[in-house]
Amino acid sequence: MERCSWCLGTEEMTRYHDEEWGVPLHDDRKQFEFLCLEVLQCGLNWDMMIRKREIFRRCFENFEPARVAAYGEAEIERILAAEGMIRSRRKVEAIVNNAQRLLEIQREQGSFSSWLWGLAGGTPILYAGHQRGGLPAQNGLSRRISAELKRRGFRYLGPVTVYSHLQACGVINDHAETCFCRSALLRRYPAVRRRRDAEG
Repeated sequence: MERCSWCLGTEEMTRYHDEEWGVPLHDDRKQFEFLCLEVLQCGLNWDMMIRKREIFRRCFENFEPARVAAYGEAEIERILAAEGMIRSRRKVEAIVNNAQRLLEIQREQGSFSSWLWGLAGGTPILYAGHQRGGLPAQNGLSRRISAELKRRGFRYLGPVTVYSHLQACGVINDHAETCFCRSALLRRYPAVRRRRDAEG
């Protein structure tokens, strides 16, 4: 069974690839968890995020947005002191801030996930050429969503980070052409096909 080459390093990465990466996600708590992993990953590698994921879940109470949004200085200090935690105050503070901004979107739109999918057109996207490895670091869609998130006060979510999030939560199906997940996801979640440069 063939997979995307990036996931073959560790058992944890392979499991993440097989079970989560690229599966269309419509759950706000899980969306928040994925966004937090992206924030924590900035400047580091994804393998570390997957290995430390249980530490992050304990630190941020399973990424429940309402709980994280209420964190103050004592909770931030607790997280920074946790064994194995990435000790970046700016990232932890960004996650607390982003939880607050996510709750604002929930109050306004009813669901963060529905709001995000609405910005992307509501259907998974297949970009021409991506299945053969021609993956960009960002595109017009990720720049547009990043700009909207920034306007709403989110932090650490530039267009490169947002593009990675869109891949992870299934808005963009970027599995390799030979990967078994690509065809399995397309059968279950039909996608709209777009030219690679269609997003600008």
